[in-house]
Amino acid sequence: MIRIREISLPPEHNPAQLPFEAAQALRIPQSKIYKLSIIRRSVDARKKPDVRIVYTVDVAVGGNENKILKNSRCKRASIVADKYYKVPKCDKVPENRPVVVGFGPAGVFAALVLAMAGLRPIVLERGEDAVTRHQKVQKFWETGELDTKSNVQFGEGGAGTFSDGKLNTGVNNPRIGWILEQFVKAGAREDILFDAKPHIGTDVLLEVVQNLRKRIIDLGGEVRFNAQVTGILQKEGKITGLEINGAETLACDNVIFAIGHSARDTFSYLYEQGIPMEAKPFAMGVRIEHPQTLVDAAQYGAVNPVLPPADYKLVKHLDNETVYTFCMCPGGYVVAAASEEGRVVTNGMSYADRDGENANAALLVTLNPKDFPTDHPLSGMYWQREIEEKAYAVSRSYKAPAQLVGDFLNEKPSVTAGSVQPTYKPGVTWCDLHNVLPEKITNALKTALPQLEVNLKGFAHPDSVLTAPETRSSSPVRINRDESGQSTGLKGLYPAGEGAGYAGGIMSAAIDGMVSAEKLMEGL
Repeated sequence: MIRIREISLPPEHNPAQLPFEAAQALRIPQSKIYKLSIIRRSVDARKKPDVRIVYTVDVAVGGNENKILKNSRCKRASIVADKYYKVPKCDKVPENRPVVVGFGPAGVFAALVLAMAGLRPIVLERGEDAVTRHQKVQKFWETGELDTKSNVQFGEGGAGTFSDGKLNTGVNNPRIGWILEQFVKAGAREDILFDAKPHIGTDVLLEVVQNLRKRIIDLGGEVRFNAQVTGILQKEGKITGLEINGAETLACDNVIFAIGHSARDTFSYLYEQGIPMEAKPFAMGVRIEHPQTLVDAAQYGAVNPVLPPADYKLVKHLDNETVYTFCMCPGGYVVAAASEEGRVVTNGMSYADRDGENANAALLVTLNPKDFPTDHPLSGMYWQREIEEKAYAVSRSYKAPAQLVGDFLNEKPSVTAGSVQPTYKPGVTWCDLHNVLPEKITNALKTALPQLEVNLKGFAHPDSVLTAPETRSSSPVRINRDESGQSTGLKGLYPAGEGAGYAGGIMSAAIDGMVSAEKLMEGL
C-alpha cells in the first residue's frame, strides 16, 4: 500500500478527483489505481482566505510498489504496512463473570473487549438507558426538574453522550482506528474514520451507544440499568463482591471501575473503605459563547458555506497557571449538566450537523492540589461542590450565572444580553461572576482574555457571553493503580477511565477502558 500525503484541493472540490490527483503524484495512469482509501482529511487555513482541504490517502496499485514509488520521485509518498488491533484471546473463563461498573466510554469499550473475548461481562450502570435518559435530560433543560439518578452525567453512554462527541485525542495509540470502526458499525458517519477532528454529535451518539450495548448483549454480555454500586465486599485484600442499590449482593473477583468524573458518592465510599486515592490536577472556569459566524470569519478569513463550521483551540501560559479552551463546540449549545440538587454545572454540546447559531467552549484555568482549599484526597471534589452551590445561590434555581465579557473585564454586573444570545437552558441569571468564582480563576481569566483576542479576533468581544461554572472538565481524583492495572489497595479492582483519573475525553477514556480489560484478562 502506498500512502500519499498533502493532496491539497479547494473547498469546492469533488472527492472523485482524488484518484486522479494520486495518479498524478505517482506519475502513473489512473487506471493503475484499483483502490483508494482516505486516511486523513483536514482544513488548512494558514493562508486565509485561501483555505484548502488537505488529504492523506492510501492507494493499492497494479505493479511493483517499490518501483512505482522510486520512479515517481514523490517525497509525499511512502509504502506503509497495515496495522490492525486485535482483541486478545482469553483461554480461561473465570467462574464469576467480570463486572464493569459504569457505561460511559471507558465502560462501554471495556465491556465490548471482554464480550468479544468470550467473557460475558456484567455491566452495572447507575443511570438509565439512552432513550429514558434523553427524555429526563430534555425535561430538566425545559423545566429545571432534575433527576439525580439519570441526567447529563449519569446513564447509558456517560457524560460524553451529551457533548459534541469529539473523537480527537492527543495520544497515538493503535486502538484508535479500531474504536472509530466500532463507532461506525454502531451507526456513526464514516467520515470519522479520516477526519482530522472527528466528531459524532449528541443526536447520533444517542443511537450509537444503544447499538454498542446491543452488540455487547449479543456477544453474551449483560447490561443492568438503575444499578448503582453502593459498597465493595473484600477479603484478605481481594475483592469478593459488590453491593448494588444498598440491597443486592453480586459475587465477583474482577471489577473494572469506570465510574466517570462525577460519581462523587462513589469516590466518597471508596475513600471510606480505604481504597488508595489522591487529589490530582484539573481545571475549572466558564463556558464562553460567540456567534459561529465570528469564529468562521476569524479562522477562515471569510464565511464560506462550503467549509465546515470552524473550531479553535487556544492556550495562554500565565505566571502561575494556564488558561485554555477545551471541548469547543462549533454550532453548539451551552447546557445544564448538574447531577446533584442545589448545584449548577455547565457543559457544551453540539448536534452532528453543528448548525446552531453560536459556538461555545470551556475556558478553563489549571488548578493543582496546592491550590485546593485543604490537603485531602477529595479536596478538589469538595471545591467543585462549593462553587456549584454558590452558582445555584445566585437565583436559587438551575439558571446559570452569566456575564458579558466586556462587563467581566470591567468588573461590572451584567443586566441583559448584548448581540450574543445565550443558549443555556433553563436560562441564565445576569450577574458579576467575580462573586461566584474563586479569585484565582477570575484573575486568570481577566488576564488571559485580552491576550487570547490576539490569537482569535473577536474572542474577547464585549458582547460574548460567559456562563458559569464549568467544573466537570475532568476528575479531581486519581484512584491509584499499579502496573497490573489493579488498585494498589485491592486486588481485582481495576480503576479505569476519566473518573479514575486516567483519561480526559471520549477517545482516551475508551482506550483506557480497553487497556483495563486487557489487563484483567492477563490477570486471569
